[in-house]
Amino acid sequence: MNAHPFRRALVRWSAPLLVLLLASGCATAPDPGDTVAVAEFKEINDSGEPTNRAVFGFNRFLDKIILKPLASGYRKLPDAVQSSVHNFLNNLRSPVIFFNDILQGKANRAGSTLARFVINSTVGIVGLGDVADGMGFPFHNEDFGQTLAVWGVGDGPYVMLPIFGPSNPRDTVGLVADFFADPLNLWLNNIGYESAIIARGGLRGVDERARNFDALEDLERSSLDFYAAVRSLYRQRRTDQISDGEGTAILPAPALGGEEPLFPAPAPGGEISRAN
Repeated sequence: MNAHPFRRALVRWSAPLLVLLLASGCATAPDPGDTVAVAEFKEINDSGEPTNRAVFGFNRFLDKIILKPLASGYRKLPDAVQSSVHNFLNNLRSPVIFFNDILQGKANRAGSTLARFVINSTVGIVGLGDVADGMGFPFHNEDFGQTLAVWGVGDGPYVMLPIFGPSNPRDTVGLVADFFADPLNLWLNNIGYESAIIARGGLRGVDERARNFDALEDLERSSLDFYAAVRSLYRQRRTDQISDGEGTAILPAPALGGEEPLFPAPAPGGEISRAN
Protein backbone atom coordinates (compact mmCIF):
# COMPACT_ATOMS: atom_id res chain seq x y z
CA MET A 1 0.00 0.00 0.00
CA ASN A 2 1.35 3.47 -0.70
CA ALA A 3 2.09 5.90 2.11
CA HIS A 4 0.50 8.97 0.51
CA PRO A 5 -2.35 9.11 3.07
CA PHE A 6 0.23 9.09 5.85
CA ARG A 7 2.18 11.93 4.27
CA ARG A 8 -1.06 13.86 3.90
CA ALA A 9 -1.72 13.21 7.60
CA LEU A 10 1.74 14.59 8.40
CA VAL A 11 0.93 17.82 6.58
CA ARG A 12 -2.55 17.97 8.10
CA TRP A 13 -1.24 17.61 11.67
CA SER A 14 2.03 19.54 11.36
CA ALA A 15 0.91 22.67 9.52
CA PRO A 16 -1.60 23.90 12.14
CA LEU A 17 0.86 23.16 14.93
CA LEU A 18 3.61 25.11 13.16
CA VAL A 19 1.30 28.09 12.64
CA LEU A 20 0.31 27.98 16.30
CA LEU A 21 3.92 27.82 17.47
CA LEU A 22 4.83 30.81 15.32
CA ALA A 23 1.81 32.76 16.51
CA SER A 24 2.54 31.99 20.14
CA GLY A 25 5.79 33.96 19.99
CA CYS A 26 4.19 37.20 18.81
CA ALA A 27 3.09 38.68 22.13
CA THR A 28 4.70 41.99 23.13
CA ALA A 29 7.22 41.87 25.96
CA PRO A 30 6.85 44.37 28.83
CA ASP A 31 8.78 47.65 28.99
CA PRO A 32 12.47 46.76 29.56
CA GLY A 33 12.56 49.44 32.21
CA ASP A 34 10.02 47.60 34.33
CA THR A 35 12.38 45.04 35.86
CA VAL A 36 9.67 43.33 37.91
CA ALA A 37 7.40 42.84 34.89
CA VAL A 38 10.32 41.64 32.76
CA ALA A 39 11.37 39.10 35.40
CA GLU A 40 7.81 37.80 35.72
CA PHE A 41 7.45 37.65 31.91
CA LYS A 42 10.61 35.53 31.63
CA GLU A 43 9.64 33.27 34.52
CA ILE A 44 6.18 32.54 33.17
CA ASN A 45 7.67 32.07 29.65
CA ASP A 46 4.27 32.36 28.01
CA SER A 47 4.90 34.94 25.30
CA GLY A 48 1.77 33.92 23.39
CA GLU A 49 -0.56 34.03 26.39
CA PRO A 50 -3.49 35.79 24.65
CA THR A 51 -3.50 33.18 21.88
CA ASN A 52 -2.95 30.34 24.34
CA ARG A 53 -5.85 31.48 26.52
CA ALA A 54 -8.11 31.57 23.46
CA VAL A 55 -7.08 28.01 22.55
CA PHE A 56 -7.55 26.98 26.19
CA GLY A 57 -11.10 28.31 26.05
CA PHE A 58 -11.74 26.34 22.86
CA ASN A 59 -10.36 23.17 24.48
CA ARG A 60 -12.57 23.67 27.54
CA PHE A 61 -15.58 24.01 25.24
CA LEU A 62 -14.73 20.73 23.51
CA ASP A 63 -14.15 19.11 26.87
CA LYS A 64 -17.53 20.27 28.14
CA ILE A 65 -19.54 19.02 25.18
CA ILE A 66 -17.56 15.89 24.21
CA LEU A 67 -14.72 14.63 26.38
CA LYS A 68 -16.14 15.22 29.85
CA PRO A 69 -19.48 13.48 29.10
CA LEU A 70 -17.63 10.53 27.55
CA ALA A 71 -15.27 10.32 30.51
CA SER A 72 -18.20 10.51 32.92
CA GLY A 73 -19.87 7.57 31.19
CA TYR A 74 -16.59 5.65 31.04
CA ARG A 75 -16.20 6.04 34.81
CA LYS A 76 -19.47 4.13 35.28
CA LEU A 77 -17.93 1.00 33.80
CA PRO A 78 -16.68 -1.63 36.26
CA ASP A 79 -13.21 -0.84 37.65
CA ALA A 80 -11.89 -4.07 36.15
CA VAL A 81 -12.96 -2.94 32.67
CA GLN A 82 -11.38 0.49 33.08
CA SER A 83 -8.14 -1.07 34.33
CA SER A 84 -8.05 -3.48 31.40
CA VAL A 85 -8.52 -0.66 28.88
CA HIS A 86 -5.82 1.42 30.58
CA ASN A 87 -3.40 -1.52 30.66
CA PHE A 88 -4.12 -2.34 27.01
CA LEU A 89 -3.43 1.24 25.89
CA ASN A 90 -0.20 1.35 27.92
CA ASN A 91 0.93 -1.90 26.35
CA LEU A 92 0.34 -0.54 22.85
CA ARG A 93 2.72 2.32 23.65
CA SER A 94 5.54 -0.05 24.64
CA PRO A 95 7.46 0.14 21.33
CA VAL A 96 7.54 3.96 21.49
CA ILE A 97 8.58 3.88 25.15
CA PHE A 98 11.30 1.32 24.38
CA PHE A 99 12.54 3.43 21.48
CA ASN A 100 12.87 6.51 23.71
CA ASP A 101 14.47 4.51 26.53
CA ILE A 102 17.19 3.49 24.07
CA LEU A 103 17.65 7.01 22.70
CA GLN A 104 18.08 8.29 26.26
CA GLY A 105 20.71 5.64 27.00
CA LYS A 106 18.60 4.02 29.73
CA ALA A 107 19.39 0.35 29.15
CA ASN A 108 17.80 -0.90 32.37
CA ARG A 109 14.54 0.92 31.70
CA ALA A 110 14.57 -0.30 28.10
CA GLY A 111 14.96 -3.87 29.35
CA SER A 112 12.09 -3.37 31.77
CA THR A 113 9.89 -1.99 28.96
CA LEU A 114 10.72 -4.96 26.72
CA ALA A 115 10.03 -7.44 29.53
CA ARG A 116 6.70 -5.75 30.27
CA PHE A 117 5.67 -5.91 26.63
CA VAL A 118 6.51 -9.60 26.26
CA ILE A 119 4.91 -10.63 29.56
CA ASN A 120 1.76 -8.54 29.25
CA SER A 121 1.26 -9.37 25.58
CA THR A 122 1.29 -13.09 26.39
CA VAL A 123 0.46 -13.92 30.01
CA GLY A 124 -1.43 -10.63 30.32
CA ILE A 125 -3.59 -11.46 27.26
CA VAL A 126 -2.57 -8.73 24.77
CA GLY A 127 -1.97 -6.31 27.62
CA LEU A 128 -5.41 -6.38 29.23
CA GLY A 129 -3.74 -7.46 32.47
CA ASP A 130 -0.61 -5.86 33.93
CA VAL A 131 1.02 -9.10 35.06
CA ALA A 132 4.50 -7.61 34.62
CA ASP A 133 3.96 -5.07 37.38
CA GLY A 134 3.58 -7.85 39.93
CA MET A 135 6.77 -9.45 38.60
CA GLY A 136 8.88 -6.38 39.31
CA PHE A 137 8.51 -4.50 36.02
CA PRO A 138 6.41 -1.41 36.83
CA PHE A 139 5.12 0.83 34.06
CA HIS A 140 6.99 3.97 33.13
CA ASN A 141 6.33 6.35 30.29
CA GLU A 142 8.78 8.00 27.91
CA ASP A 143 8.26 10.19 24.86
CA PHE A 144 10.45 11.96 22.34
CA GLY A 145 9.87 15.31 24.05
CA GLN A 146 11.55 13.84 27.13
CA THR A 147 14.31 12.42 24.93
CA LEU A 148 15.02 15.86 23.45
CA ALA A 149 15.16 17.30 26.98
CA VAL A 150 17.67 14.63 28.03
CA TRP A 151 19.73 15.59 24.97
CA GLY A 152 19.80 19.18 26.22
CA VAL A 153 17.13 20.76 24.00
CA GLY A 154 15.34 23.60 25.78
CA ASP A 155 11.59 23.62 26.11
CA GLY A 156 10.92 27.08 24.67
CA PRO A 157 7.78 29.10 25.41
CA TYR A 158 4.60 27.58 26.76
CA VAL A 159 2.08 26.62 24.07
CA MET A 160 -1.54 25.54 24.34
CA LEU A 161 -2.32 23.20 21.46
CA PRO A 162 -5.86 22.70 20.14
CA ILE A 163 -7.26 19.38 21.44
CA PHE A 164 -3.85 18.18 22.70
CA GLY A 165 -3.58 20.81 25.43
CA PRO A 166 -0.50 22.13 27.27
CA SER A 167 2.82 21.85 25.45
CA ASN A 168 5.89 23.73 24.23
CA PRO A 169 7.88 23.66 20.95
CA ARG A 170 10.12 20.80 22.14
CA ASP A 171 7.23 18.63 23.32
CA THR A 172 5.20 19.43 20.19
CA VAL A 173 8.03 18.13 18.01
CA GLY A 174 8.17 15.09 20.28
CA LEU A 175 4.43 14.55 19.94
CA VAL A 176 4.63 14.53 16.14
CA ALA A 177 7.76 12.32 16.13
CA ASP A 178 6.20 9.73 18.44
CA PHE A 179 3.01 9.66 16.39
CA PHE A 180 4.76 8.92 13.11
CA ALA A 181 7.36 6.57 14.63
CA ASP A 182 4.76 4.38 16.32
CA PRO A 183 4.87 0.94 14.59
CA LEU A 184 1.17 0.38 15.19
CA ASN A 185 0.28 3.68 13.51
CA LEU A 186 2.50 2.78 10.55
CA TRP A 187 0.88 -0.64 10.20
CA LEU A 188 -2.67 0.64 10.53
CA ASN A 189 -1.97 3.28 7.91
CA ASN A 190 -0.48 0.75 5.50
CA ILE A 191 -3.55 -1.47 5.67
CA GLY A 192 -5.91 1.47 5.28
CA TYR A 193 -7.20 1.66 8.87
CA GLU A 194 -6.43 5.32 9.60
CA SER A 195 -9.72 5.52 11.52
CA ALA A 196 -8.34 3.02 14.04
CA ILE A 197 -5.47 5.42 14.76
CA ILE A 198 -7.97 8.16 15.56
CA ALA A 199 -10.08 5.78 17.65
CA ARG A 200 -7.06 4.71 19.67
CA GLY A 201 -6.11 8.33 20.35
CA GLY A 202 -9.67 9.18 21.32
CA LEU A 203 -9.92 6.21 23.68
CA ARG A 204 -6.66 7.19 25.37
CA GLY A 205 -7.95 10.73 25.77
CA VAL A 206 -11.16 9.48 27.41
CA ASP A 207 -9.20 7.12 29.67
CA GLU A 208 -6.84 9.87 30.87
CA ARG A 209 -9.69 12.35 31.32
CA ALA A 210 -11.60 9.80 33.40
CA ARG A 211 -8.56 8.99 35.56
CA ASN A 212 -8.09 12.68 36.32
CA PHE A 213 -11.76 13.59 36.48
CA ASP A 214 -11.97 14.52 40.17
CA ALA A 215 -8.56 16.21 40.22
CA LEU A 216 -9.55 18.50 37.35
CA GLU A 217 -12.89 19.32 38.94
CA ASP A 218 -11.18 20.22 42.24
CA LEU A 219 -8.49 22.25 40.48
CA GLU A 220 -11.03 24.27 38.51
CA ARG A 221 -13.12 24.98 41.60
CA SER A 222 -10.15 26.03 43.74
CA SER A 223 -8.17 28.03 41.17
CA LEU A 224 -8.38 31.77 40.90
CA ASP A 225 -7.00 31.36 37.37
CA PHE A 226 -7.58 27.89 35.93
CA TYR A 227 -5.39 28.60 32.89
CA ALA A 228 -2.38 29.60 35.05
CA ALA A 229 -2.92 26.60 37.32
CA VAL A 230 -2.88 24.17 34.39
CA ARG A 231 0.22 25.88 32.97
CA SER A 232 2.08 25.54 36.26
CA LEU A 233 1.10 21.94 36.91
CA TYR A 234 1.93 20.89 33.36
CA ARG A 235 5.47 22.21 33.80
CA GLN A 236 5.86 20.48 37.16
CA ARG A 237 4.69 17.19 35.67
CA ARG A 238 7.07 17.46 32.72
CA THR A 239 10.01 18.28 34.99
CA ASP A 240 9.20 15.21 37.06
CA GLN A 241 8.90 12.99 33.98
CA ILE A 242 12.13 14.19 32.39
CA SER A 243 14.10 13.57 35.58
CA ASP A 244 12.35 10.21 36.16
CA GLY A 245 11.09 11.56 39.48
CA GLU A 246 14.59 11.94 40.89
CA GLY A 247 15.54 15.51 40.06
CA THR A 248 18.94 16.97 39.26
CA ALA A 249 20.66 20.30 39.74
CA ILE A 250 19.15 21.30 36.39
CA LEU A 251 15.81 19.54 36.77
CA PRO A 252 14.60 19.68 40.38
CA ALA A 253 11.67 17.30 40.72
CA PRO A 254 8.74 18.43 42.88
CA ALA A 255 7.42 15.97 45.43
CA LEU A 256 4.88 14.10 43.36
CA GLY A 257 3.14 10.88 44.24
CA GLY A 258 0.91 8.34 42.59
CA GLU A 259 1.01 6.83 39.12
CA GLU A 260 1.99 9.83 37.03
CA PRO A 261 -1.18 11.88 37.53
CA LEU A 262 -2.05 14.22 34.70
CA PHE A 263 -2.15 17.17 37.09
CA PRO A 264 -0.07 16.61 40.25
CA ALA A 265 -0.32 18.79 43.32
CA PRO A 266 1.60 22.08 42.92
CA ALA A 267 4.97 22.42 44.58
CA PRO A 268 5.32 25.06 47.33
CA GLY A 269 5.72 28.50 45.84
CA GLY A 270 4.56 27.26 42.44
CA GLU A 271 2.97 29.47 39.82
CA ILE A 272 -0.51 28.56 40.95
CA SER A 273 -0.03 30.67 44.06
CA ARG A 274 0.45 33.71 41.84
CA ALA A 275 -2.68 33.15 39.80
CA ASN A 276 -4.99 36.09 39.51
